[in-house]
Amino acid sequence: MADDEKFDPTHIDNSSEHYERDTEVGKGRQGSRQQSVSLNRNVTARIQNPLAGIPRETLFNNVEEFARTAGMENMIPLLQKGALVAQDPPAFEQVSALDEVEKEALRNEVLHKWTQPRSLYFTVILCSIGAAVQGWDQTGSNGANLSWPDAFGVPDAVPKTAVPKTGAEPEVNYDYNSWIVGVVNAGPYIASAFIGCWLSDPLNNYFGRRGTIFFSAIFCFLSVIGSGVSQNWHQLFVTRLLLGIGMGSKASTVPIYAAENCPAAIRGGLVMSWQMWTAFGIFLGFCANLAVYDVGRIAWRLQFGSAFIPAVPLVIGVYFCPESPRWYIKKGRYSDAFKSLCRLRNTPLQAARDLYYIYAQLLEEAEIIGHNNYVTRFIELFTIPRVRRATLASFVVMLAQQMCGINIIAFYSSTIFVQAGAGNLQALLASFGFGLVNFVFAWPAIWTIDTWGRRALLLFTFPQMAWTLLAAGLCFIIPESSRAHLGMIAFFIFLFAAFYSPGEGPVPFTYSAEVFPLSHREVGMSWAVATCLFWAAVLSITFPRLLRAFHPVGAFCFYAALNVTALVLIFLFVPETKQRTLEELDYVFAVPTRTHVRYQLTKALPWWFNRYVLRRKGGSLQPLYQFDGALAADQAIAVKEVS
Repeated sequence: MADDEKFDPTHIDNSSEHYERDTEVGKGRQGSRQQSVSLNRNVTARIQNPLAGIPRETLFNNVEEFARTAGMENMIPLLQKGALVAQDPPAFEQVSALDEVEKEALRNEVLHKWTQPRSLYFTVILCSIGAAVQGWDQTGSNGANLSWPDAFGVPDAVPKTAVPKTGAEPEVNYDYNSWIVGVVNAGPYIASAFIGCWLSDPLNNYFGRRGTIFFSAIFCFLSVIGSGVSQNWHQLFVTRLLLGIGMGSKASTVPIYAAENCPAAIRGGLVMSWQMWTAFGIFLGFCANLAVYDVGRIAWRLQFGSAFIPAVPLVIGVYFCPESPRWYIKKGRYSDAFKSLCRLRNTPLQAARDLYYIYAQLLEEAEIIGHNNYVTRFIELFTIPRVRRATLASFVVMLAQQMCGINIIAFYSSTIFVQAGAGNLQALLASFGFGLVNFVFAWPAIWTIDTWGRRALLLFTFPQMAWTLLAAGLCFIIPESSRAHLGMIAFFIFLFAAFYSPGEGPVPFTYSAEVFPLSHREVGMSWAVATCLFWAAVLSITFPRLLRAFHPVGAFCFYAALNVTALVLIFLFVPETKQRTLEELDYVFAVPTRTHVRYQLTKALPWWFNRYVLRRKGGSLQPLYQFDGALAADQAIAVKEVS
């Protein structure tokens, strides 16, 4: 490589201030910082680059040792250049060893951050198609709920043609049947929460990210076809349990896979394609419901079975994607990780930089985590302070997705609109409108999730979801004879979806995929997704009965109150993660929860109240996290923008 032969390390600063040489042998690093931040108790909220300031000679020795261990001796000059860039990313212009092509590529990371290799976009978009299976299945069962209970002899509501008060079939126990309908609808979420999610860790361990996605796609492909040909509600329940195994392992893996492949500056925008495709699957599911509405008695079978369609490209296309480089690094396959990074980055220099930076940060993680197995990794979700804080934050955002009430609409919108006085076709059309709004308003989050940030989106959208859901519930009080009755209910439900889609829609899976260290990422994501889908199962089981007991007014008001509760939890326990590398988040989650809560209550909340309520614009909010070295420049810009 001609550029590598020109590499002259003498051009690089050899300052050793604040650092000392580690004289111990076999540590994996020959130089270390005198003052390093604890990844368990980062009381000063400092965020460090693990390579920043290491003496030039020591850094090069470390790189050479890494290259020999990895069997990449022929790549030493390139890896050394990459390490120099990783030491101080904003100062790459001063690294004279870089040629103009390499410098231009590094400039474009900031100036044209969306200019990425096609392989990266293909990987993220194709794998997120798997989310469409989940969205399509939700809406398939949504429309099918209008007819399959009657087809299998478990009607859960008195027909509109029934005799007043007594009903057409007084011997039918509608309350009991409503529990059956709820359990069948909850089948995928029950299996996901208790089986599918927890399979993802061993599957990822042995087969990698791509193998796990292929495994889940097969289940999602076959089980929905089984749902369409089932002969009784028991068989339907079993096929939906099998669907849940695929959904759980897929939902626990795809966001991780996308997060590990994407550069930090656009990670949120690309990882949230999971939510984009879920919303798109919901929309397509409603389209399918309408398309087969008039086909007769098999309509509900087609509504269930049509969800196999998005699984087909996922099964075929996943093996054209590169494996996660971080998974390769975790397995000690550094050469394969570099090849994967070369497909996911614009130049070999950027691939070498990311490879060595990830390796260096994982050495930091290993000092507090060490070696473990599946059981100990799960226990450590609650015992290692840095991991426990990520566990709490991911639990809050996933729980909030069910508390906000979106799935009472996604699962039962057709039932809700029928209760509002609509006919079956009107209910399906109104549900189609909900699906369209949900999909269209997810698009802004591609840009806002990495500019406004994950936390800011949640704090803005939850109050809006609370009042729109409350308004939708109160509109049920309007007499059914009024044309405003159904119209206003639909309007506020659509408005609720418009606020949900750019906020609580994309954030939970994006956030949970990035907050855990690599050693605990699979089991941590399993925990997060299991939390989300377990409460989705609870919602699915209980809502039909809740609707009968509380009436829609009470049910909607109940979920409006839960939105307010979720807002408080997010404000206190969810740190911001935007535009930080996955490795830098170790320092964010090393900040004690008490420190974070105290800052929000004593600094952030008073500043917000003074600025936006009292309209006093003097003063700026000093950020909680203090960045060392080159990272401080980014922080200074952020403070200026806030003030």
